[in-house]
Amino acid sequence: MLLRRLYRVTNSSRILQRAVQYKNTYPARKTGDSMQIIRKITIMSPFTVMGIGIVKNNDEDKAQVTTEELLTKADTLFDRGDYRSLYDLLSRYKDNKDVEILWRLSRAIYKMFEMASDIEARKLTYEGYDVLRTALDIQEDHYAVHKWMSAFLHYKSLLEGTKAQIKESYNIKKHILRALELKPDDAMLFYQLGCWCYEVSNLTWYQRKLASFIFGEPPTSSFEEALMYYEKAEKADPNFYSRNLLMLGKTYLKLNRKEDAKKYLKKAAEFPARDDEDQKARQEAQKILNSM
Repeated sequence: MLLRRLYRVTNSSRILQRAVQYKNTYPARKTGDSMQIIRKITIMSPFTVMGIGIVKNNDEDKAQVTTEELLTKADTLFDRGDYRSLYDLLSRYKDNKDVEILWRLSRAIYKMFEMASDIEARKLTYEGYDVLRTALDIQEDHYAVHKWMSAFLHYKSLLEGTKAQIKESYNIKKHILRALELKPDDAMLFYQLGCWCYEVSNLTWYQRKLASFIFGEPPTSSFEEALMYYEKAEKADPNFYSRNLLMLGKTYLKLNRKEDAKKYLKKAAEFPARDDEDQKARQEAQKILNSM
C-alpha cells in the first residue's frame, strides 16, 4: 500500500516569532515505524523569551509548560509508542495554532488509526486531514506538514473510492514533491515517491480507463522510475526501512532482474523486526523468496 506507514523557517527579526533550528532530521526507520522522525532541534519560543510559558487548563496542576518542553515530551511519548497519551497531550494545545504541535498531532493520529477499528479509523483519518489543513493554512513551507498530508490524502482517498483515489493521486504526488523541495535529503520522502510511482505503474486497465474518462489522462510513471526513488532512499540512509528493502526487491522483480531482487528480498527477510510492520515486511519478503 502506498504510504503504508507511514514529517523551518527561522524568523528572528521579531522577538515574538519562534526561532526553530532543525539539525539532522531524518526518518527513523532504523528504530521505529515508516514515518517516524528523529528530531534534534533547538527551539526558542516567544513565550519562553517572555517567561510566560503555555498554561495547562488543569484544576490539579496549573504548572506552566514551555513549547520546547511540550514538544520534547511529545517526541518522547512517540518514541515509546504511547500514541494515545501523545494524542491526549497535543489535543489540548491544538488551538494554539502552532505548526510544530499540529504536525505531531497528525502523526499521533496516523499511528492510532493503524490500530483502530474501521469506524474509528475513518473518524481519525478525517481528523488528521483537518489538522494538517489547518497547519498548511498557517505555514505552507513546512516539509513535515506536506509529508504527512500525502499520507492522509492516501487513506482518505481509499475511503472515498476509486475515483477519489485517482483524483487524489495527483495531490499526493504534489505534496511529496513539495516536501522534497523543503527537505531534499529525506530518505522516507524518496520512499514515498517510489511507492507513488510503483502504484501508478501497477494500475489496472480499468483504473486507467476510468482515469482517462474522468481526467483526460491518467497519472503516469514506470517501474524504472519507482526503482530510481527506492534506490535514492537507500543511498540517503542505508537499511533505514524494512519496506524500502522489500519494495526494491518487488520492483526488481517487475523489471525481471531476479538476482537483484533476491539480494534485497533477503535483506528484508533478515531485517530486525522491531514492530508489527517490520514483521509483515519480513514475512512478505520470505514468501516471495520461497516462490522464486
